[in-house]
Amino acid sequence: MSKYLLEIGVEELPYKFITSAENQLRESFKKFLEANKIEFEKVNVLTTPRRLAVIIEGLADAQPDSVKTFKGPIKKIAYDENGNLSKAGEGFAKKNGIDPNALYVEDDYVWAKAEVKGKSTKDVLVENIPNIILKLQGSHFMRWADHEEKFSRPIRWMVSIYNNEELKVKILDIESSKFSRGHRSYEKEIEINNPDEYKAKLKEGFVIVDQQERREKIIEVANAKASEIGATTRISDDLLEEVTNICEWPVAVICNFDEEYLNIPDEVTITVMESHQRYFALFKDGKLTNNFITIANYIGNEFENIKAGNLRVIKARLDDAVFFVKNDTKKKLEEYVENLKGMTFQKGMGSVYDKTQRLIKLSKQIAETLGVNETDVIRTAYLCKADLATNLVFEFTELQGFIGADYARISGENEAVVQGIKEHYFPLNADSELAQGIEGQIVGIADKLDNICAVFASGKKPTGSSDPLGVRRAALGIIKTIIENNLEINLSELIKSTLEYLPVDVDCQAEVEEFIIQRLTIFLADTYKKDVLEACLIGNPLEKLSDYMKRVQAVTAFDSPMTIENANRVIRILKDSSFDIIDEDLFQFDEERNLYAAVKSITETDDYSNYLNQLIGLNSKVDAFFDKVLVMDKDENIKNNRIGLLTLLKGHYNLVADFTKIKG
Repeated sequence: MSKYLLEIGVEELPYKFITSAENQLRESFKKFLEANKIEFEKVNVLTTPRRLAVIIEGLADAQPDSVKTFKGPIKKIAYDENGNLSKAGEGFAKKNGIDPNALYVEDDYVWAKAEVKGKSTKDVLVENIPNIILKLQGSHFMRWADHEEKFSRPIRWMVSIYNNEELKVKILDIESSKFSRGHRSYEKEIEINNPDEYKAKLKEGFVIVDQQERREKIIEVANAKASEIGATTRISDDLLEEVTNICEWPVAVICNFDEEYLNIPDEVTITVMESHQRYFALFKDGKLTNNFITIANYIGNEFENIKAGNLRVIKARLDDAVFFVKNDTKKKLEEYVENLKGMTFQKGMGSVYDKTQRLIKLSKQIAETLGVNETDVIRTAYLCKADLATNLVFEFTELQGFIGADYARISGENEAVVQGIKEHYFPLNADSELAQGIEGQIVGIADKLDNICAVFASGKKPTGSSDPLGVRRAALGIIKTIIENNLEINLSELIKSTLEYLPVDVDCQAEVEEFIIQRLTIFLADTYKKDVLEACLIGNPLEKLSDYMKRVQAVTAFDSPMTIENANRVIRILKDSSFDIIDEDLFQFDEERNLYAAVKSITETDDYSNYLNQLIGLNSKVDAFFDKVLVMDKDENIKNNRIGLLTLLKGHYNLVADFTKIKG
C-alpha cells in the first residue's frame, strides 16, 4: 500500500477558514477516493496559517479492474435471418472493442461484457486534485493575478509526493514540486522526499504542521511560562483554536500592564486580552493579575520588542475601557433604560425598550406559575438590557450582561438582581454553565422565547445556513434551563403569550413549538435512542417537559417486548376507530370481563416505572382476550363495545408513549 502527500502553500489564511478547510478536505478526499473505488486506510489533514496538507495512508496503487456490460441493438436488427451478424451487430462489437463471438442475447437484445482496466491512482489524483482544492468553500474568497477562479488566499507553492517520487500536479499556474517552505523567517527551501518525513522536515524549518501537536505545544509553553511566576492560565477552547490557527511556531512570552487597570471589572480586562488581542490572562489564587501571555509566531530569543509592542496595544485598549467605565458609572444603571427607546430590537418588532416591557410581562407570568416572589424577577427584567445603552457595551458587545451586572452592583441593586442580569444570557454556548439564580432562569427563558417568536413572526425562521438571533442556541438554552432545574412550566402557554405580546399579529405558534421540539430531540439524542424520544412525543411535550423526561427515562429502561407487541396489536386493530361507551352487559366472554376489570384497576401515576409495570400485568389478560374474542363481531353493538374496551386500553398505553414507534 502507498502513501501520498499534497501540500498547498498559501499566503496567511483567515483563522476561521482553517478549521473549516480541514474538515472539507478530509471529507472531499474520502468521498473522491470512495467514488473512484480506490482503497485507502486514512486521510490526514494538517493545517497552518500558510499551508493545507493532505496525507493519505494505505492507498491502493490502482482502481480495481471491473467488468462493464454493454447493451446493443435488438436481436432481429443485430442478426440476419440466417443467424449471422448484421452490419448493425458488427458495428456494435467494433465500437466497443468486443470480439463478435463474445456477444450474447438476453431479453431479445444483444449484450456484451468487457473487462475494464482500472486506472492508476496517480492518474486519478492528477486529474481530480485541482477540482477538489478549488471547490473548497468559505467567506471572502478572492481572485489574484488574472485568474477567474477564487480561493481564500493566493496559492504560492505546492508539494505533491507519491511514496518516494514527485507526482506533478498543477492548480492554476502553480505546478507542484518536492520543495516546501518553512516558517516565514526561515529562508531555506525544504526538500520533501517522501510523506513520512514531512512533519519532521517542516519542524526543522520551524513549522509544527500538525495542528493538534501545535495546540498541545501552546498549552505546554503557556503553562510553563505561567508557572515561572506562580500563576495559572484559563484558556477557552475557542481562544486556543484561534491561536493555534494563527501561528506555526508558538513561543510563549510573558507581558504585563499597569496594576491600576485591575480596578476596572475583570470581565472587561479579560475580554480585551482574549477577544481583542488573543492573549492568555493569568491568575493567582483565583484572582486576575496584571500579567498575561502572548503566543508569538517567532524564531529567536529577543522578546523586548514583542513585550513593548503588546504593552502599547493593550494599554490603549484598557485606557478606552477605563474611560468608558468612568463615564458610564456617572449614572445609575436604571437611568439607561430610557435610552433603549432609541435602539431598534428587530425590524417590525419595536425597540429594545419595547422588548424590555414584554420581558417584564412574560417574566411576571412565569414567576406566578412557579410561585416565585416576583419583585426581584421584575426588577431583573427591567434592567437586563439597560447595559446595551452604555458606552462600554457598545464598544465590547460580548460583555453584555456582565457589564450590566457590574453596573447594577455599583448602582446599589441587590445581589439577586445583579446575578439575574448577568445570568439571563446563560448558557452562552452549548457547553457553558446555566443560570443558577431563579431570576436569571426566568428572565432568560422570557428573553430567549421573545427572540424565537420574533424571528418566526417576522418570517425569518432559521435555515441550514442561517440562524437569526441565534434562535437554535436560544431554544437549547430554554430546554436545558427547564430540564436541569426541573421547572414546572407550560412552554406552550408561554409561547402563546409571547406571540400575543409582539407588535405583530402572526399565528406561528405551531411552527415555534415544532422548532423547539426538534431542538429538544436533537439535544437528547446523545443520551437516549431516537425511537424512544419520538415515541414519547405523544401529546405536547412542551406543556410539561419534566413529565416528558420522566417518560423518556422510564421507556428507555423498559424491557418488555410482549407489552410493546400487545400495544401495537391494539393500535393496529383500532386504526382510526374508537368508541367511548362500554356496557358490561354486552360482554359475552370471561376474557372480556377479566381484561376490563384489569384495565380499570390500573392507577394512573407519573411514576412511570411503576405504571409500566402495571401495563406488564395486563399482558396475560390481553393475550387471553385476543385468543378467545373476535373484535369485529357481526353484531354492531357487541363490536362497538369491544372497540370501546380496546380504546380504553389504548389510552392507557398512550399515557406513556406511542409504542408503534419503538423499534425492536
